[in-house]
Amino acid sequence: MIKKFILLIAISVGLGFLTRYTCLNYTQAMSVSIFSASMLGTLFFWDFRLSFAFLGTSILLLTKTIDMPHIVEFSSLDVILFLVGMMVLVGLLKETGFFSWLVSQMIRIKGFTGKKFVFILCVSSALLACAIDEVTSIIFIVAAIFEICDYYKVESTPYVIISVLATNIGSAATVLGNPIGILIASKSGLTFEDFIMKAFPLAMVCLFVTIFTVTIWYRKSIKHLDSRIKEKGDGEKIKKLPQTPFNKDLKISLAVFGTTLFFISLHHRLELFLNLPPNSVLFAMPLIASGGIMIWKKHRARKHIEQDVEWWTLLFFLLLFAQAGTLKYTGATDVLANKLVALASSNLSFLTGLVLWIAAIGSSVLDNVVLVAALIPVIKSFQACNVNVQPLWWALLFGGCLGGNITLVGSTANIVALGILEKEKNIRMTFLRWFGVGLTVGIITTIVAWAALSFLPIYR
Repeated sequence: MIKKFILLIAISVGLGFLTRYTCLNYTQAMSVSIFSASMLGTLFFWDFRLSFAFLGTSILLLTKTIDMPHIVEFSSLDVILFLVGMMVLVGLLKETGFFSWLVSQMIRIKGFTGKKFVFILCVSSALLACAIDEVTSIIFIVAAIFEICDYYKVESTPYVIISVLATNIGSAATVLGNPIGILIASKSGLTFEDFIMKAFPLAMVCLFVTIFTVTIWYRKSIKHLDSRIKEKGDGEKIKKLPQTPFNKDLKISLAVFGTTLFFISLHHRLELFLNLPPNSVLFAMPLIASGGIMIWKKHRARKHIEQDVEWWTLLFFLLLFAQAGTLKYTGATDVLANKLVALASSNLSFLTGLVLWIAAIGSSVLDNVVLVAALIPVIKSFQACNVNVQPLWWALLFGGCLGGNITLVGSTANIVALGILEKEKNIRMTFLRWFGVGLTVGIITTIVAWAALSFLPIYR
């Protein structure tokens, strides 16, 4: 730990001095140094990431690198409140048994084969991730995998990996699938409709490419599952497992969730019709839904706020966004953007690929929210250089989500799923076991995204 801390200080201070005496002024170099220290602190000391966010923001204030009004301005409170509302809503779905009901339906698949299981597993993982969020969805998908694999007495590890790969891809399909989706939407002006029309189709293409890849990669495991299915027959034992009742509370919670999604999907149209500022309906709907939930479940309202909302994570995001905003405030990102534009020689396809691969590779070793928060000010600075930033936003989104598949620490969904695997099955994932399939899927899907973003006019 001491060696890591010394390395953290050396890199961040060294980076500050290097940038100060090459291309940046004092405040710009200070913002780069402190933000890099927070990023490295997150990478080296994950459990203390909030401490580094608190300390970094305090140093920025004390050194007059930024002032408190701009800390508030850059903290993206709209994104934080959106996530609070969605977390309360997801907490209601958990409480009323939606996910248990969903799992009970999944484990009764008819005409079961190994390939059919992989296909349904991938599609279910991706769609559930883009409808709620990647972490919540993976918890319940893994539970379904254990149920099926235990019945057929096959190793669950390949199917857990497959589900995580599909989950990360599906999280790029909508605004709701990943925190970086709502963050990008709030900063870029992209709407829920934009995500459905542009991100969703590309995510589905990447998903089907992934299904084809993992079917080949895990062909031996799939063949073994086929043989076990033939031995077990049609799975009467699974069919007789108790089903979660589709009761009144579950129906109401689904109605609330469905209504919220409906208005979120139409937020741009409603804002134009009602002459509201952009994203007003998008950010308001989760708060309206969560407010209604707390009135309906008044005896559990405090529980929904205190237990279902991940305050630790949200505070980290809030301070991280403020630190990333400091890079824009001091002008450091403008300098970087000008140099990247000069490097790209105004070639938008090259610049798109650069952003995509930086985001993908960076997200494989660092939390994608941290990386995206750092890159957003850079992309906004490209606008001042007369660059069409539309494809760059999509490159940032897909790079952040697809790159998370490359390593076992590439996304929160990876860490959560592998933690459950270790706890429930006493199976510890090695870096290389994940890296082989993760790197293959990550590179192939990123190439697919690169080709689409570079050549399809819809992303321009």
